Amino acid sequence: MTRYCNYCNEKLEGRMGKKFCSSYCRSAFFYQKTKENEYTLFKKIDKQLKKNRKILKGYNKAGLVTIRKEKLIKEGFDPKYFTHYWKNNKGQVYLFCYEYGFLNVKDKQKEKYVLIQWQAYMNPS
Repeated sequence: MTRYCNYCNEKLEGRMGKKFCSSYCRSAFFYQKTKENEYTLFKKIDKQLKKNRKILKGYNKAGLVTIRKEKLIKEGFDPKYFTHYWKNNKGQVYLFCYEYGFLNVKDKQKEKYVLIQWQAYMNPS
């Protein structure tokens, strides 16, 4: 029975359990396999942060707007993913996806988000 390398398909010689013709092919095979299967937590988080930013940017043309929470959620916004936060003088904590922020508020029994854009005065001293 003829056996072939799992990476380069070269004919294998030597012991029966051998799967690769060289250490290079073994290493390249597992590197490729890892790369193909890699949908890491980092990539998932990065994708959601970018999606959140795009949604916030799309609704916040004026720099300050209030919108129903359910509208953003329907578009794929996930408030659990944010890059940083800023606390104003009233103690309200705005969560940010890069330069676009949101604050969860209740108005007449409906949950809404106040959307803002990062301003220079928000920078830490």
